[in-house]
Amino acid sequence: ATRIAISEEFGMKPGTVSTGRMINALKQLGFDYVFDTNFAADLTIMEEGTEFLARLTARKMLPIFTSCCPGWVNWVEINRPDLLPHLSTTKSPQQMHGALTKRGAFARALGPEFADGKVEPYVVSVMPCTAKKDEAMRPGLSGDIDHVLTTRELARMIRAHGIAFGSLSEN
Repeated sequence: ATRIAISEEFGMKPGTVSTGRMINALKQLGFDYVFDTNFAADLTIMEEGTEFLARLTARKMLPIFTSCCPGWVNWVEINRPDLLPHLSTTKSPQQMHGALTKRGAFARALGPEFADGKVEPYVVSVMPCTAKKDEAMRPGLSGDIDHVLTTRELARMIRAHGIAFGSLSEN
C-alpha cells in the first residue's frame, strides 16, 4: 500500500503507516482534496460479489477472476485469452474512485460548472504499481483518472519541493 511504501522511501521503519504525512505532503504540493481509495475498494468488492452471485445463479462464466490488477488483466489478454470471459467486469478501486470523483456527488458539490458536466475535477491517483498507469489509459477506462503517480514518483516530488516528510504530522 502506498501509505506504507511511502514511509520506506523516506527511511522509516518498514511497515510504518504514513497516511497523515502523505496527505499533508500532497496538500503542501498543491492538491486541493485528498481521498483514500479504501472506500472504492469496498465498492469494488461489493460489485464483484454481486457479479459472482449472478454468475453462480446462472451457472455461467465460472470461475470468476478479479479484474482489479491491470498486470493480471494484461497477462490474461496475452497468454490466456480463453479466460477473458471469466474476468470480472467490475472496475478496479482506482478506476471506480476516479469515476465517482469526476462524475459523482463530489463533483456536483464543487459548483454549477461541475454539476452540469462542463468541467470535471482533475484526478490524480497515487498507486504503488506502474501497471496502474496503463490501466488509466485502457479503452473503456480512460477518462476516469487524469494522471497516475507511483509511490516513488510522489517521493521524488516531495523531495524536489524540499518537504521534510518525516517531520510532517500524522494527523
